[in-house]
Amino acid sequence: MHYHILLTEECNSQCRYCYEKSFKEFDNGLNKKFKFCFSSEKEFDIKKLKDFILSDPNAVIIFYGGEPLLRIDLIKKIIDEIDVPFRMQTNGKLLNGLPLKYLKKIDKILVSLDGTKERTDFNRGKGTFDLVMKNVENAIKEGYRGEFIARMTIDQDFPDLCDQVIFLQKKGFQSIHWQLDVGFYKSDFNKIKMEKFFEEYNYQVRNLINYWITKIEKGKVLKFYPFLGIVENLLNKRPTKLRCGAGHSGYAITLDGKIIACPIMNYIEDFKAGTIDDSQKQLNKFSCDEECSNCSYYNLCGGRCLYWRKANLWPEEGNEMICDSIKFLIDELKEQLPLIEGALKTRKVSLDDFAYEKYFGPEIIP
Repeated sequence: MHYHILLTEECNSQCRYCYEKSFKEFDNGLNKKFKFCFSSEKEFDIKKLKDFILSDPNAVIIFYGGEPLLRIDLIKKIIDEIDVPFRMQTNGKLLNGLPLKYLKKIDKILVSLDGTKERTDFNRGKGTFDLVMKNVENAIKEGYRGEFIARMTIDQDFPDLCDQVIFLQKKGFQSIHWQLDVGFYKSDFNKIKMEKFFEEYNYQVRNLINYWITKIEKGKVLKFYPFLGIVENLLNKRPTKLRCGAGHSGYAITLDGKIIACPIMNYIEDFKAGTIDDSQKQLNKFSCDEECSNCSYYNLCGGRCLYWRKANLWPEEGNEMICDSIKFLIDELKEQLPLIEGALKTRKVSLDDFAYEKYFGPEIIP
């Protein structure tokens, strides 16, 4: 199982779609829908965490925040004490501060980049792109051989997915994931704006799929995670649960030892699964069955996002736009399946090329 360790709530960035929106979200009604309980300042006992993690033979730890690299001290301590695979999701600004011997222990690292220098700096602050790229490039030069994944946020003002993904791929990222900044804040839904956004976004999705397919026909499967995850299931004719793993194959652990379904549900008691004093078998399970089980796409979508579905902050017409974009993505990939199967038959690519580690960070469904 995969465990996000929430090392801190603090962050050294003020991104316009996270920090800024949070300050505008004064009354979203969630206090009436959910029970909140804010974590104490007490940190878990490393030995207790170690005992809990090592009782799972398939445990993987994902360092998460806030910004996890603000707690390099705790990262080093956990790596020194617990012998399991490690992953991390970071904005990358402090990557140079983690000693190489620890960095090499983290086999997969998601770094936040939204595309070009102009786009990334606009969203995340001046100088962000150059700093993150410098840190990534230096890590590789110094001997890091793990997987760097460019983790993009697609902002409502900029649906130009294809151009931005291809830019990052040409900058050296062969692994890319993106998440749409839609459905997470009550205050940011505008019907006319979102209709225009999804029209252009779907056009961009189609163009990017065509680009991805041309690479497959030449013998290369790029790790564009939203495509990879869906196609892997189509090829293997295998249904999926919630693709991020939240509440069934992955959980988040807070500093005080509480276990929750998902990192962004940190303070919501309704999604508490247990504590590190419990066994894995005792952890509560969660799903989107109630909201999504009647949808014919559910076995390939999995519900997109547990928080989005349960919080239900957008009106029905807004949620339908999101669902329609997911259906469009799935249908477009299904349409290309004969070409992919043809590349498999002629051995241009293999099934192994579509394999990937599930639940370590990329949500798959944007």
